[in-house]
Amino acid sequence: MKTLIIGIAGGTGSGKTTVAYRIYESLKGKNVLVLEQDAYYKDLSHIPLEERKKVNFDHPSAFDNDLLIAHLKKLIKKEEIEKPIYSFTDYTRKKEVEKVIPKDIIILEGIMVLEEERIRELLDIKIFVDADEDERFIRRLLRDTKERGRTMESVINQYLNIVKPMFLQFVEPSKRYADIIIPQGGLNDVAIDIIVSKIKSIA
Repeated sequence: MKTLIIGIAGGTGSGKTTVAYRIYESLKGKNVLVLEQDAYYKDLSHIPLEERKKVNFDHPSAFDNDLLIAHLKKLIKKEEIEKPIYSFTDYTRKKEVEKVIPKDIIILEGIMVLEEERIRELLDIKIFVDADEDERFIRRLLRDTKERGRTMESVINQYLNIVKPMFLQFVEPSKRYADIIIPQGGLNDVAIDIIVSKIKSIA
């Protein structure tokens, strides 16, 4: 069976991960895995921590797309990969890797999934998750302060000076490549049901 790859893009805090895992849960019984683009941030262990903090992680150049594409191609060929594990507190890859066994359906989610042409060419279904800007900001604020050890002030500054401009420059325009746009993120039951039905019809 040909590997089916579903790409899910959208701004930070839009609900991409929720959509990905709702689709995953709805496909129980199918051979499916979720791959996060966030795992493929470039390793910055070669520069000091203070310099790492200044890197623009919302720019396409922050991602190691060469490795991600190589891994996707290996999975398509039914070959196992060693997925990086990224530390968002140290801005580096951990020494450990995660072995990922190829599956018939791959759900790839991340902010820049539709921005990179080479990735788009590998996708069978392209999804963009849309959400209100205020909601996205609040979700990011809660996530980064609770899970990533950031201060409220640093999250607000980063959002206004980097995240929002990068969203408008790179993420929002990638919406035009989507086959399906999901408003309200993971709360949109109708859209998720339609996508799951489509996947089941071709997988």
